Amino acid sequence: MSPQVIVSVRFCVSQEHDVETPYGMLHVVIRGAPKGNKPAILTYHDVGLNHKLCFNTFFNNEDMQEITKHFVVCHIDAPGQQIGASQLPQGYQYPTMDQLAGMLPTVVQHFGFKSIVGIGVGAGAYILAKFALIFPDLVEGLVLLNIDPNGKGWIDWAATKLSGLTSTLPDIVLPHLFSQEELINNTELVQSYRQQINNTINQFNLQLFWNMYNSRRDLEMNRSGTVLNAKTLKCPVMLVVGDNAPAEEGVVSPLSVFPPTENVSLSMADSGGLPQLTQPGKLTEAFKYFLQGMGYIAYVKDRRLSGGPVPSASMTRLARSRTASLTSASSMDGSRSRACTHSDSAEGVGTVTHTMEVSC
Repeated sequence: MSPQVIVSVRFCVSQEHDVETPYGMLHVVIRGAPKGNKPAILTYHDVGLNHKLCFNTFFNNEDMQEITKHFVVCHIDAPGQQIGASQLPQGYQYPTMDQLAGMLPTVVQHFGFKSIVGIGVGAGAYILAKFALIFPDLVEGLVLLNIDPNGKGWIDWAATKLSGLTSTLPDIVLPHLFSQEELINNTELVQSYRQQINNTINQFNLQLFWNMYNSRRDLEMNRSGTVLNAKTLKCPVMLVVGDNAPAEEGVVSPLSVFPPTENVSLSMADSGGLPQLTQPGKLTEAFKYFLQGMGYIAYVKDRRLSGGPVPSASMTRLARSRTASLTSASSMDGSRSRACTHSDSAEGVGTVTHTMEVSC
């Protein structure tokens, strides 16, 4: 299928592709072109959303566009979830979460990416974490929003089945996406997304994805050194959760299994269930410093101040933590070393930094 060119309201040219993988077709949207040896920024949306509903607000943020002009961006839509998708055939076996992760190497190879930095939300965060566990050499870093690494128990599974008998699908999905406070207040964002989930996503396809997500298994990660042949993420990870988000308690779990020198955790105040929608500026600032710690951004300008690159105090601490983590990790594993280019790099040499929680 020949790519269809779309021009967004911010004049950023995107190309839509359908990529055949071992587990079926994936809808992929590419913005920009590969920039040298830099990784692609690859996104994966949550269940109930697609790349537009999940990430448009975030990527259209002015500061975020200052970042993405230096990278190619690859948005993934889970099978059948893109706007205007045809209904999947009756009897279609939706890919498992492992298989959804297993589709991604084909995408990376198809577009000639050497590696990726992943940004995933909810179900998408789970899929990207699984991808990084299976194909660690393809993943430079991960930003995981609202990840729940645990499978559902029988009680949760039964409750989900019962709710499906008495509620519409959008009303079942919304509590997964938004905080109780947002739902009780029926905010404009909740109203808008209830309407868009109902009108722009094929409900049959969404039900299949929802069922598969709720059938997921535990990620089965262990911190390196705790058990023999432990499964652990080898790349830097930034965990993000909104205050009072449905996934807030679940996000605590990964902190005990991600490598302490590779992990930054951010709890975003006043952000509800989806920080990339309600606090895109704060998330962008954190992402800038995450990339800076990996050596892909030399410094970050604060457009609000005339005095040049002046980061906030919390993000300065984050950048220094990232530098120390990556410096320590690269000294132990030369195959995954990263060149840190920012001014704080000297501070981190030889320092072991443990899990850091930043409230934004």
